[in-house]
Amino acid sequence: MNDYSTASGQPIPAPPKNYLAESILVTLFCCMPFGIVGIIKAARVGSLYSQGRYQEAQEASRSAWKWCKWGFLITLSIYLLVFALMFVAFIAEGVPFDEFIEEIVGA
Repeated sequence: MNDYSTASGQPIPAPPKNYLAESILVTLFCCMPFGIVGIIKAARVGSLYSQGRYQEAQEASRSAWKWCKWGFLITLSIYLLVFALMFVAFIAEGVPFDEFIEEIVGA
């Protein structure tokens, strides 16, 4: 806890996490549109906090986390769906499971 307070005597809350690194990773490796929105929301956290708009900074932080989370989960679900469809396609062709795994791994 810090010992700083505003002019009205209210204690200054700790700055919220901005999730900028997570947003950049989601942009690069997962879902670009969700990651870009996350970066925009994450960039607002610091500026809102420095302006003394602590509640809005907290909301921007939560929003940045939401966009990161959804971008990651959507990408993960797409990968799982593609893997499941590939598995079904190989089974439908009568390919044994060990050959399916060798094809996926590329060995």
